Amino acid sequence: MVTAPIVPPATIAMIGLGQMGMPMAKQLIEAGFVVHGADPAPAARSALAAAGGKAFPAAVEAAAGAAAIITMLPNGRVVREVLLGSEGIGGALPAGTLVIDMSSSAPTDTTSLAAELAPLGLPLIDAPVSGGVKRAVDGTLSIMAGGAQAEVERARPILAAMGKSIFATGPVGSGHAMKALNNYVSAAGLIAACEALLVGRSFGLAPEVIVDVLNASTGRNNSTEVKMKPFVISEAFNSGFSLALMAKDLRIAADLAGHLGLGIPQIATVADIWEKAKGALKADADHTEIYRFLADIDANRSSAA
Repeated sequence: MVTAPIVPPATIAMIGLGQMGMPMAKQLIEAGFVVHGADPAPAARSALAAAGGKAFPAAVEAAAGAAAIITMLPNGRVVREVLLGSEGIGGALPAGTLVIDMSSSAPTDTTSLAAELAPLGLPLIDAPVSGGVKRAVDGTLSIMAGGAQAEVERARPILAAMGKSIFATGPVGSGHAMKALNNYVSAAGLIAACEALLVGRSFGLAPEVIVDVLNASTGRNNSTEVKMKPFVISEAFNSGFSLALMAKDLRIAADLAGHLGLGIPQIATVADIWEKAKGALKADADHTEIYRFLADIDANRSSAA
């Protein structure tokens, strides 16, 4: 089995050229890799070609000749379909091709997928990311890589082209577990900040003062530092990460806790809140619009009283 690091000018296939996949593919191109991209959207394929990559409508076409396959897709079900479905690329890949799932998938599904790919000689690592579109664009993502240490090291030059912080988290599936847990902590912090803003505003505190005090005090978190002023107080609600994706990640975290038999109450409660917000807001709502959902709950309770 090949264990040498995959370095430029090796060919990398990026399956999924959406809000995250496209800037990540561009970072790979800038690092000197040959990038083949696959996406059903003609506009996405045109954008990759303009950036110096080669674009294909079908994943199997993009995968030809690639040393590694990166999947950046909506969920683990889609990842499995691309790799092992009726038109999956798994059977067409030579043994030793490294599969890197950078989507947000359920860790239990990832371990099952790895077991299915192993007889084909296809090692899998899960390497989900944190940092959003902004950090994908500038190549400073945080990447959580789960899998055999030799395969993580083999992928490290690829991951380093897209991220600033790369963490080897343990066995396959652990990267996806860590991503879900990170987003749980992030989402819980955002709810707390939004609720503090709602209470403080009702009492007469200026929103900017609330956030400034939190950021100079023990209440500081990523949401107070990065999200509250530019996206929530401004009501721009355009951070670039969807509420539906956050809700999906939180359900993964809650399901993981349940799978492990852990009766932790808040993780399920937070997941339920985000699930209800997804149902109440428009399909393409930004995740910072959780503030609008919480405000609507308060308004509805006040009118009912």
